[in-house]
Amino acid sequence: MKVRTLMMFSALMASTFCLAQSPIDGFMKKKGKGSITLSQSIESYDEVFLVPEKVDRVPVFDQVDISATSLYIDYSFTDNFMIVANLPFIRSEGNATEASLENNGFENVREGLQDLALYTKYRFYTTEIAKGKLDFIGSLGIEFPVGNYKVDEGLQSIIAIGNRSTDINSLGIVTYKHNSGFFATGQIGYSIRNNDVPDAFLNELKLGYAAEKFYVDAFIANQISRDGVDILGEGFNGFFPATQVNYTRIGLNAYVPIIYRFGISGGANTYIAGRNLGISTGFYGGLTYSF
Repeated sequence: MKVRTLMMFSALMASTFCLAQSPIDGFMKKKGKGSITLSQSIESYDEVFLVPEKVDRVPVFDQVDISATSLYIDYSFTDNFMIVANLPFIRSEGNATEASLENNGFENVREGLQDLALYTKYRFYTTEIAKGKLDFIGSLGIEFPVGNYKVDEGLQSIIAIGNRSTDINSLGIVTYKHNSGFFATGQIGYSIRNNDVPDAFLNELKLGYAAEKFYVDAFIANQISRDGVDILGEGFNGFFPATQVNYTRIGLNAYVPIIYRFGISGGANTYIAGRNLGISTGFYGGLTYSF
């Protein structure tokens, strides 16, 4: 696979970072290479996966619309070691009536900087196999709040922009790239979280095709919380970060270089199963400068 093609993969991660997809892909760049991406994503939901069944309306706010503007940077110090950073600005807007807002003392909007994510990525083994290459990669990252957003506002926190948790995430990644351009990436990991947010198991499978001037993939991503309470269930005290959040999300991503060192990305994704979260569908676009 040519170097220019490999530059595409990390660019895709920037635009999908806020949409329940792993922040780390299964590809490495050459020493001294990197990228800067500015992306915009939107998603919306008016149904919620609750327990024991789905609810056809978001409590209090009826519908929630979320937008995110994200700055993503990656850089490769060696052929086998990279760093990744991402910082999103989130706007979450409800659709509660004026009467409901006044009666409860709520507001329809919460916005601000969310969490800074910093990851390292190391390829510890690679081998030629079956007319392609097999890479084994490990990643360790930390995500922590940098904005002053709140999560302890009772039902107002339905539209909170994060959970104010510091997360330490470890991921194991295996990628097979065929010489024709087809590839498959699988990853599995574990997330340790504070602020009463349950730890979680993470996994993702991605299948795709990468040519010199085009990239596309399809993915399925999952999170399984170790514990936690259910919204409005036994033990729930109105503190939403402590809930058990499980999900399965599927999506499509695409990237095309346009001119010089710039490229554009886009895609869509949606939840197909979950627990204690909104059933949202999201779309995104991004502009990447590779160096």
